[in-house]
Amino acid sequence: MTDFAFDIKTLESLLSEPKEESSDDEDKPIQSLSSKLGPGSIGPKKKEISETNEKKNLYEKKQSKNIWDEDEVETGAEFDTTDDPRIQPEYDIVYKQRLTSEEMFLQMGNKTPATSSCEDMVVKIKLPGVEKVNDIDINTYEKFLDCRTSNYRLGLHLPHPVNAKTASAKWDQKNSTLIVTLTMNREYDFVNF
Repeated sequence: MTDFAFDIKTLESLLSEPKEESSDDEDKPIQSLSSKLGPGSIGPKKKEISETNEKKNLYEKKQSKNIWDEDEVETGAEFDTTDDPRIQPEYDIVYKQRLTSEEMFLQMGNKTPATSSCEDMVVKIKLPGVEKVNDIDINTYEKFLDCRTSNYRLGLHLPHPVNAKTASAKWDQKNSTLIVTLTMNREYDFVNF
């Protein structure tokens, strides 16, 4: 054998996978290493779930009387009703900043006119015909606002998560408008403030 042929055989042995000693391998077609690699082979190997854990999870799902898992239901979906005949009122969402005198007059600080520098979200709900504040039922959740009266119903999915415990509402009798102030609770607020 020439040196060239020897080099080819050595290169072939380096690039090919080691052969296992088995009689089953003789019947299988030979596959190259590149045909076994794909997008799924990038990154760490997935942990295989043992059959006992898988059976246990299936058993728990069968024992549960829930139709859906909690991850499958969107927050606020329990309030969505298409059969409700009440009218959806007009509303506006406005963002509000808390400015100090240094930021206002001396322009010291890192606040900008953008909504990313705002701390509060103000929802103005117009409810014409409502005369008493006691007729309004309002609930706030992290990503949902629910406002109901005898004639109106508003189920609003909020654009940002809010702190429901610090929410406040004010009734403007002159304009028949409910003004709800919600403190936003965003993930990267520490960067903006």
